[in-house]
Amino acid sequence: MTQTAAALTTDARTAIADALNQSIAETAVTTMLAQNFHWNVKGMAFGTLHDLFQTIYEDHFAAQDDLAERVRALDAHADATLAGMLKRSKVHEHDGHASDQDMVRLLKEAQETLAATLAGSGALAAEHGDTLTEDLCIARGQIHEKFAWILRAHLAG
Repeated sequence: MTQTAAALTTDARTAIADALNQSIAETAVTTMLAQNFHWNVKGMAFGTLHDLFQTIYEDHFAAQDDLAERVRALDAHADATLAGMLKRSKVHEHDGHASDQDMVRLLKEAQETLAATLAGSGALAAEHGDTLTEDLCIARGQIHEKFAWILRAHLAG
């Protein structure tokens, strides 16, 4: 049965919000990873990668807000500390000292992690009949899968 946020049980809202906060944390860390690589990329593919990394971090910055607003619609707290996000995230920071290929590989792995996390969050939302959160997670997951594919294509030789 499809339910709005207000109709969900407290336990359902809490579980879904926790899953979304995981997605926010990983999105935030990946945002900074892409921006770091945007600033520090060099090599023959500089222009292409510089632009791609910017596209990724701009997309992810806006996505953080969409995810956090859904957490708030569930009447839960959106975790927004950098320390908390770094602790929670399965995506890790990088100092930016890497080859262009390593940057692409690390961002590809981050996109795959995000897609998997969002798929799990969406499945949890579906279990509780929260189709609005499920839809948000599906849409975001598709974007991360597309970025992963684009990044994989850069690594194919």
